[in-house]
Amino acid sequence: MLILLPPSETKAAPATGGPVEAESLSWPGLKSARDRALKALVRVSGQKNALTVLGVGASLQDEVARNLDLETAPAAPALEVYTGVLYDALDPAGFTPEQAAVAQESVVVISALWGALRPADRIPAYRLSGGTALRGLGTAGTVKMSAFWKPHLARHLGPAAHDQLIIDCRSSAYAAAFQAPKDRTVTVKVVQLVDGARKVVSHNAKQTRGLLSRHVIERVAAGESVETARDLARVAGERWQVELTEPAAGRAGELTVVLPEQEAARG
Repeated sequence: MLILLPPSETKAAPATGGPVEAESLSWPGLKSARDRALKALVRVSGQKNALTVLGVGASLQDEVARNLDLETAPAAPALEVYTGVLYDALDPAGFTPEQAAVAQESVVVISALWGALRPADRIPAYRLSGGTALRGLGTAGTVKMSAFWKPHLARHLGPAAHDQLIIDCRSSAYAAAFQAPKDRTVTVKVVQLVDGARKVVSHNAKQTRGLLSRHVIERVAAGESVETARDLARVAGERWQVELTEPAAGRAGELTVVLPEQEAARG
């Protein structure tokens, strides 16, 4: 089982600790690509048009400036650096040792800067989105980070996805960076009943993907098997109303989580 997560735009900057050691990150074969991405990001972050290129407003100027020190800034485990709605719901700080071991084996964060990370991989806080295009990535002109990572992740992360259930909780920008085997993949869709109609509510969708990921990790740590799409639907059905379209050759499956209308007021 692999649980594919997007990174968060918001990040907690570690205050102490040594800097990132690229050679110690998971999938060390990505080191050369990581080095190129890091150099391109540092370069653009020192330009006058850095905010425009990175697609952020003036309120995030300090975060962009922080990119200049990524090679020396304190680093911490990825699941401590990534914050926001999904990661608050995942609550990795509350994992038991058994749950943390399952998460380390199963959770993969697709990152615009690092490509792919396991929970314990130590990184600094950074500002870069999957849909951002940078120069200096080995080809002429600008290249979107999702397009840059696609061949590298296919080569290095692809084998890890072989013959495993892929639970895909990513947003579109990060889904474009790595295409998991469709006949083994179940994407997670979340809909909210609003006035009797199904709506996609971004906040609730992110929160539910985090809660679902945590629930699956808890159940696997407790000894349950989650190896097929039907296993996933069974485990998710312990907490939510779900609908499953199973994966098939050339087509990913889909698990739709239907949130009841009364949760809208609390979300």
